[in-house]
Amino acid sequence: MKLQNTLNIILPGLLLCALAGGCQSAYYAAWQKLGYEKRDILVSRVQKTSEAQTAAKQQFQTTLDQFKSITHFNGGDLEAEYNKLNADYEDCQSRADAVVNEISSVDKVATAMFDEWNSELSEYNDPKLKEASQQKLDDSKARYKQLLAVMVKSVDKMKPVLAAFHDQVLFLKHNLNASAIASLQTTATGIDTNVQNLIQEMDASINEANSFIENLKKT
Repeated sequence: MKLQNTLNIILPGLLLCALAGGCQSAYYAAWQKLGYEKRDILVSRVQKTSEAQTAAKQQFQTTLDQFKSITHFNGGDLEAEYNKLNADYEDCQSRADAVVNEISSVDKVATAMFDEWNSELSEYNDPKLKEASQQKLDDSKARYKQLLAVMVKSVDKMKPVLAAFHDQVLFLKHNLNASAIASLQTTATGIDTNVQNLIQEMDASINEANSFIENLKKT
């Protein structure tokens, strides 16, 4: 939490530096001067990704619930219900984009950390210490590879759900009538199944992230 608070204060300036001159090394150097190594930044970013996935998971469920409520529509302001669904769909897309961005941010710092770790192996004089460090590096890279795979899998699960939501919203936009609503009821079951599968994948990704963080802290 302390690192995240510091991030919120000085991140804009650091990002400006990175965007202006592509100075990724300066970005990490600035953090190092504040006492934060790439490992600390990686932990923070993995945690942020988990938070983004949790928010996305909740929003997908909210959008599904709104879609279900429309398929059971039996009177009232149908356009208002459509507007709610469209807003929920747009929030879903925004949450999904946030997850993708966070995963990309994680991968950047992970790559930088492993590259630095690997380059520092040549600095060892003691072969036993070098071997031990090499083993820890290999183990950490293997765990990260597993984490990244689970994260990417959860993103892949979002795509068909978003596509289905988009289709339903687009269809309703031009068909705000009772017969159109009735035709969507059979679609709801399939979307429900996809959303529940998505939630399971996101939970698995969040659990994997927590495990990765705990193992990294012990390394």
